[in-house]
Amino acid sequence: MQTRAFITGISGPKLNAAEREFIQHERPWGFILFKRNIETPRQVASLVRELKNLAVVSDAPVLIDQEGGRVQRLGPPHWPVYPAGALFGALYDEDPSLGLAAARLSARSIAADLWELGISVDCLPLADVPVPGADAVIGDRAYGTGPDKVAAIARAVSEGLELGGILPVLKHIPGHGRATADSHLRLPEVKTTKDELERTDFAAFTPLADLPMAMTAHVVFSALDPVQPATTSATIIGQVIRGAIGFQGLLMSDDVSMNALSGSIAERTRAVFSAGCDLVLHCNGRLDEMREVAAETPELSGRALERAERALASRKAPLPFDRIQGRAELDAMIRKAGTSGA
Repeated sequence: MQTRAFITGISGPKLNAAEREFIQHERPWGFILFKRNIETPRQVASLVRELKNLAVVSDAPVLIDQEGGRVQRLGPPHWPVYPAGALFGALYDEDPSLGLAAARLSARSIAADLWELGISVDCLPLADVPVPGADAVIGDRAYGTGPDKVAAIARAVSEGLELGGILPVLKHIPGHGRATADSHLRLPEVKTTKDELERTDFAAFTPLADLPMAMTAHVVFSALDPVQPATTSATIIGQVIRGAIGFQGLLMSDDVSMNALSGSIAERTRAVFSAGCDLVLHCNGRLDEMREVAAETPELSGRALERAERALASRKAPLPFDRIQGRAELDAMIRKAGTSGA
């Protein structure tokens, strides 16, 4: 039986009967977890097992946003706090090798947490390049303000995740750093010229074009498409993401329930696929919206299926890792950043 080209959230820490029926009937490719789904390690591992058992895809991907800093779905008392991306940037400014090592080690430690739970995909790293005056939705999640530095740290984060058996998702392609609004709330418009975007924002993603998966930005780049945000713009996806940046991996939308997008959930879903995304992501766990998404989602086939299979096949078993020693080393790096004024 073929899977469908969408990733879905669920409403709480346990599946209810309606959600089980929905998953079995509508056949999502994967799932995404949020804080509302998290209680204890045992509960999360049990939930993940049930989701995978209900799915069509063998070892179906289960995603989470576990960045560190403000965006961390797993946290105390059961899981440690991880630093925001800006800390790695501060360390990099003092010593690039130290900044990269800290980024890689933090991601490797996160991967160990996720692997224990059966979670297989982390929506990380970010390659967004913020500018003065941009909305704080990215803020200290970013690794820096220069594309080369951002790309280097993002690569280290990806490596850390992959060493721990976790697949990375590059976000928010082709860049959310200049947005002057939070796309969870309304649609941001970036009026920067094409040449400047290519030199800065897009340039941070180009060295990462080989990563297995990426998530789009709900941002209008008016110099390239004055109407549609990247998520629903065939121009941006074709000419920038697939073209200038050269990303050929599995491309998913950001959450279609976010207020940046207009129209009904069904209309948004159709627009995502019409623009060229391989998968649509729906996060809020509302079953009525989940059904709208499913009704407009095709079976995963053709090049999208090839990309999905290639992404999953790239996942490897984790290499040996001493979590206690790794955390001690990471804490020492964090202290160093603190004493240097970061």
